Amino acid sequence: MANKINYQQKLEEIISLLKKKGEVPTLLLHSCCAPCSSYVLEYLSQYFRITVFYYNPNIWPESEFVKRIHEQEEFIHKLPTINEVKFMAGDYDTQRFYALAKGREQMREGGERCFDCYRLRLEESALCAKKLGFDFFCTTLSISPLKNAQKLNEIGEEIAQKYQLHYLPSDFKKKNGYLRSIELSREYGMYRQDYCGCIYSKAQRDREREEEK
Repeated sequence: MANKINYQQKLEEIISLLKKKGEVPTLLLHSCCAPCSSYVLEYLSQYFRITVFYYNPNIWPESEFVKRIHEQEEFIHKLPTINEVKFMAGDYDTQRFYALAKGREQMREGGERCFDCYRLRLEESALCAKKLGFDFFCTTLSISPLKNAQKLNEIGEEIAQKYQLHYLPSDFKKKNGYLRSIELSREYGMYRQDYCGCIYSKAQRDREREEEK
């Protein structure tokens, strides 16, 4: 069995190299929501010029999508950073998500349906990074304890190779990153949702709440 890769260590090695070279590269950072982006932006904006790419066609309902996008923009405006952080929204093309989820609607969160959702969002981010000439692309998703950081990074690196890009490895929950995101959410009074985003994760969360009663 292969040893698990420490993606946080890989990230720190890249940052250390950039600091030695005195470089501040551009980064297209896919974000699922403002709370997950909070610590990531606080941390990475010291070393990168970031554009947050909000692309999440999995989110349901549309009112939730709109709420999260407004929360993301507002947080970016409020957060003091060393390097400028910009914002860009992707399309809300929900049919792409439902097409990949077809036949797997009853799967629990964290399985193959979720892995394909990672891929959908990372590939769109890569295409955008390629088109606009970013030095790196990455996602905030690894900050969540519910997300498979190993799988996220494997997919990210595979897509980077496909499009000849640089993927920034990460496991943002490490070094108390997840705890810091909770602190920042409280500090900025952010809306913090209790389900990943899709209709299937919402249904699973509702069932779990009923079972807790």
